[in-house]
Amino acid sequence: MDFQPDIFVEALTSRALLQGVQVTIALTIVAMIAGLALGLLVALMRDHSSPLLRGVAWTYVWLFRGIPTLVLLLFVWNALPQLFPALKERWFSQFIAASIALSVNEAAYAAEIIRGGLLSVDEGQRVAARAIGLSPTKVFTKVIAPQVVRVTIPPLSNDFITMLKITSLAAFISLQELLSLTRTAVALNFRFAEYYAAAAIYYLVLVTILMVVQAWVERRFRWISQRAGGRSAAELVRQLAPMR
Repeated sequence: MDFQPDIFVEALTSRALLQGVQVTIALTIVAMIAGLALGLLVALMRDHSSPLLRGVAWTYVWLFRGIPTLVLLLFVWNALPQLFPALKERWFSQFIAASIALSVNEAAYAAEIIRGGLLSVDEGQRVAARAIGLSPTKVFTKVIAPQVVRVTIPPLSNDFITMLKITSLAAFISLQELLSLTRTAVALNFRFAEYYAAAAIYYLVLVTILMVVQAWVERRFRWISQRAGGRSAAELVRQLAPMR
């Protein structure tokens, strides 16, 4: 069969695929936010003074970086309800299962990225901030976090793009996201080329938007960094002294 442009346009503008795009975007945002929050916690545990917490964090990263994402999705959706009967209720939907699986998977990778950012902050700055009386919370929010954000923006942005694409794996647990709805439409009319091309266009547009946003954020933080310049511990003390 030849490629039919009219069917391609029909697929590209179909309500089903547009609804699938909305679910894909929602799943990406939810899983990424939850994954970053959990990843930050794991990263802080990796550098904690307690050997127990460091061991738990290392085990978490080892475990969820080693398990394929698809296996994790299928385990959360099919196996967890057998282990925890409460998950057999109707509230435990495919969207929730996919959000859990993707977020715990993302947290393992985000933890290593954030940990790398934490290690990039000169220890002298931490000591200087503590020397002028800043609390540990202010040391983190005023000194460490801004520098970590600047360092981790590129790899975390790439993770965001990857997350958008791997949401397509949720089709294997029947979540009605973009790929799942595309497969359903193809099963009805057998127009593989037109419908998969439409889905590919949607993914390309979404990834392009994310890449543009990533470039803008990187330029903004690079500009802020250039204005601030390299700060020594002494300069940091003078800058942060009014915050005590």
